Amino acid sequence: MNIVYKLTIRNLKQNKRRTLVTIIGVIISVAMVTAVATLAFSFSDLMIRQTIGDSGEWHVEYQDVTKEQLAAIHGDEATKTVAITRDLGYAPLEGGQNPNKPYLFIKEYDAQGFAKFQVELSKGRLPQTDKEVVISEPIATNAKVKYEIGDRLSLRIGERFEQGGDHPLDQTEPLRREDGKLTETLQHIKTRDYTVVGFIKRPVWETAWAPGYTIISYVDENIIGANDRVNAAVVLQKINSSLFAHAENLAKSNDIETVQYNNDLLHYYGLSKSGASQSMMYSISAILMAIIMIGSISLIYNAFAISVSDRSRHLGMLASAGATKRQKRNSVLFEAVIIGLISIPIGILCGLAGIGITFWFMNTMIQGALWTNEKLMVIVTPLSLFIACVVSMVTIFISAYLPAIKASKVSAMDAIRQSTDVKLTAKAVKTPKLIRKLFGIEAEIGLKNLKRNKRRYHAIVFSLVISIVLFLTVSFFTNNMKQSLELSREGVNYDIQLSYSDGKKIDNPLLQSIVSLNGVTEYNLVQELYKNAWVDEASIADELQELVKKDKSLLQDGKYRYEIKLHALNDLSLQVYAKAVGANYEQLTDPDHPAVIVIDTTKYQDMDTGKYVQTKAMYLNVGQSIELTNSYIENTEATEVNKVTVAALTDQAPMGMSPAGLGGLTMIVSERVMDRLADDEELANVQTYLYLKSAEPMRTQQQIEEMYETNLNVYNVYQSRKNEEQQILMISVFSYGFIILISAISIANIFNTISTGLSLRKREFAMLKSVGMTPKGFAKMMNYESIFYGVKSLLFGLPVSFALMTLIYRAFANKFSYGFIVPWMSMLSVVVAAFVIVVCAIVFSSRKVKKENIIDALKQENI
Repeated sequence: MNIVYKLTIRNLKQNKRRTLVTIIGVIISVAMVTAVATLAFSFSDLMIRQTIGDSGEWHVEYQDVTKEQLAAIHGDEATKTVAITRDLGYAPLEGGQNPNKPYLFIKEYDAQGFAKFQVELSKGRLPQTDKEVVISEPIATNAKVKYEIGDRLSLRIGERFEQGGDHPLDQTEPLRREDGKLTETLQHIKTRDYTVVGFIKRPVWETAWAPGYTIISYVDENIIGANDRVNAAVVLQKINSSLFAHAENLAKSNDIETVQYNNDLLHYYGLSKSGASQSMMYSISAILMAIIMIGSISLIYNAFAISVSDRSRHLGMLASAGATKRQKRNSVLFEAVIIGLISIPIGILCGLAGIGITFWFMNTMIQGALWTNEKLMVIVTPLSLFIACVVSMVTIFISAYLPAIKASKVSAMDAIRQSTDVKLTAKAVKTPKLIRKLFGIEAEIGLKNLKRNKRRYHAIVFSLVISIVLFLTVSFFTNNMKQSLELSREGVNYDIQLSYSDGKKIDNPLLQSIVSLNGVTEYNLVQELYKNAWVDEASIADELQELVKKDKSLLQDGKYRYEIKLHALNDLSLQVYAKAVGANYEQLTDPDHPAVIVIDTTKYQDMDTGKYVQTKAMYLNVGQSIELTNSYIENTEATEVNKVTVAALTDQAPMGMSPAGLGGLTMIVSERVMDRLADDEELANVQTYLYLKSAEPMRTQQQIEEMYETNLNVYNVYQSRKNEEQQILMISVFSYGFIILISAISIANIFNTISTGLSLRKREFAMLKSVGMTPKGFAKMMNYESIFYGVKSLLFGLPVSFALMTLIYRAFANKFSYGFIVPWMSMLSVVVAAFVIVVCAIVFSSRKVKKENIIDALKQENI
């Protein structure tokens, strides 16, 4: 080892505090890079496992292949395993009680197929010949058809064709029916005999609207004929971008017409046939790594720059003794190598431990937020470790390279005199006279000290600004997400909402079967219809009156158009609701004299203050009449006007309903009154909703889905609400964890910069003390320096944060209407933290300086 490297090692040992702070900063940086890389690979692994559980483990599927083509697929060098599958078709389910699912769907697998497609056996065994089947459990629980192990089935199997169609329908196509009658037929019928050997859980791929219950038989290469066709699902030896071209070439050379890819699974390997698909997680990881590198470079660059400044006299003496530019540059780079060799292994271990602990605490939350049954596991791959090492080494190299170049260019005389660090004019350190008048000579000296070495000053301010901006923007983002969630829940007082996608009414048998489920505690069946009402200016809401005064074009013939939401309750629900609000139930059910309950209050958010305001939706009296027109009539000249009488006024909304916004009015009527008020066109567009409260919303949803009602939409508000809360919490934990680590790097940077800067100013402090500065005056000067650092960082950090918060607010405002709310508490926290960090750093670093002897410090020329 040459003398330059030995001196470098000795310098690191002599300046233990600065070396330790630099190592800690690099360890934090490496740990963050490792955590981000590991998170990306772990997330991909989670989604791969979840996708395999949902759609099976296969990469390429060759469809409708013969026995000869199957042999070629088996013999291909890229093939690892082959699962043989075949869809035989549909057979009528004799005695089935579910008219929306009248078929059995017969599928065949070989042994690999049963393993790769996640068939879950609940009783008995799997088929071993093509004469045996396993049956899905919903055939008994939903269709009410009981089978036992050992039962023999004789099935007439065919393909589904709709009237006039020339292509068979599969399980993804719902039942074709019109006016309650089937408009599809089974064709190409063949009879097969089976023996029941077991039962399976409902397969994931069998959707709620699928027309057939799944039963699975057995097939393998030995029992298929020369002209029989099967599907071959292939698991590949290696998964890379060449698999698409290889599969196409294999299909072309063996006359295979159709090739399908498991795109959902391949996507999480970062592959797509188009080459344009990239994983969102990888993109986010790249952005986070870039931010980490910027923050880390700021710290590490500053550390090496200070080291160069500190060692300038040594480097100058080496240059005078014959050291070349290359040797001086390599001295700094060698210091970076030593720091990296110590920090990178420790940082990688800390990053893996940190992400592992995070997964352990948050797995339940992550499962709910991502709608998955799988758990995140720490996945360590050579590639993730390689990425962490390379990113860390590049960060350290960039940080050390510029100081190394600077060190190589310093002349021997300038370095020995130490005249390169501070080259200032009187103008450069000039301070406003007001500073001295207001705060004294100590404040003026403190401000001049900052101006003397702007590089250190800017490094500290930059570190504080980064932390301020990150904290405020992430805090504002998470608060906006929470507020948006609250707005989306406004008026939601139910757990599950049901409706038909084709708009048809929920009939009484289905209603009774749903509301009688265990766990359902309350329900409300609602029909919804829209009308208009032209209202006198004197009766409209106060806020609308202010708008009308500014813009008279909003009125027509002195009247303002309100949007009326009519909600019809069934007799039982209406009777309970009428009693609660003090209305006459008999009056509400008289179609000859239509009467309504009006929700006459509404809530809206003031865009100026951001606060919610509750106000009168319209000024009405009980017994007053309102004229309703059809919603498609845009002016007061309606061809048909229906008068309704206000039976009661209330601010209580039935379950599932929320008051209309400003300029709207919600009315509750009976079903008979709605039929009287709506014309034929409107009745055709009436939408029916069933709202449920349940003690076990998840179990209730599962029970409803097992009814296999075609086109019945089930919206679990409870599940959605919990998932959204978990997503926000997960984002908050990861975001604030990221901020804490970035802030730790910034704080380490500040402590390092201030500590070394004060050490280099020992002679300066000794001179000030020698001319009469008291310990109290010295403390005041240091306090003013802290204040100047904090004020400067806030002057930059707060405006930048406000700009970013405005962009975030505008993004949310595209979907939600609420005012910009200044996060005063977060800003106060940031202001306090900025000053506390700087004060602590200066107090900690100045303790040693205070103890220095004045004579010894004046004699000392460098550290």
